[in-house]
Amino acid sequence: MKEKLKIVAMIPARYEASRFPGKLMQDLNGKPVIQRTYEAAKNTGLFDQVYIVTDSDQIFFAASKFGGKVIRSKKEHDCGSDRLAEAVHDMDVDIVVNVQGDEPFIDKISLERLLNVFQDDDAASIDLASLKVAIQDSDEITNPNNVKVITDHNDYALYFSRFPVPYPRNTDIKVIYYKHIGIYAFRKQALLDFYNLPMLQLENAEKIECIRYLEYGKNIKMVETEMQTIGIDTPEDLERAKKYHQSLEN
Repeated sequence: MKEKLKIVAMIPARYEASRFPGKLMQDLNGKPVIQRTYEAAKNTGLFDQVYIVTDSDQIFFAASKFGGKVIRSKKEHDCGSDRLAEAVHDMDVDIVVNVQGDEPFIDKISLERLLNVFQDDDAASIDLASLKVAIQDSDEITNPNNVKVITDHNDYALYFSRFPVPYPRNTDIKVIYYKHIGIYAFRKQALLDFYNLPMLQLENAEKIECIRYLEYGKNIKMVETEMQTIGIDTPEDLERAKKYHQSLEN
């Protein structure tokens, strides 16, 4: 009989964003982006609770208005994982899923695959799990905004990089590149450990927070998906999201 785990989704939500300030409060066909994301997470039916975690007055009051469960956090956090660690510190939970606030089109099938690893035979060795998707377009592969991941034969992450890895020195070998999709499922203790461990050299060089887990010997299980996300990082992304949402409604 599988162990019943208490699973919560948390959406770290900052108002400030360097490329698109206030993006989570932008209108996405009648509702703010953050509301679309919150409702999509709830509608999966996979979570015991869904929370928005924010330091923003605007997001806090907007979430309260549309009936979202919202937690206030401190402003001085360096990243989303730190914000979530503060929020879950005193909660009775087993697994914490980090849902990106600017990705309102959540794929339930991919999330189910992600959570299922905590019921597999090697579940006890997994500290956290995340998603990867195969990419073939050369621009996507070389784009430093796309984090690439390489894994061992059991799908545990070996390294994440903004550089195309592996380097194809042997051109006779066909290399499959994988883009990391930043949806995580953490064991609560792994998240708390992250919060208390200082940043080391590799994470600081690449500016990829999940490298910290690898540098401290944590095990990250990667789950392959075909999910293509629409992250809202620019006003142009928002227009794409509006068109995509309309196509779902029709």
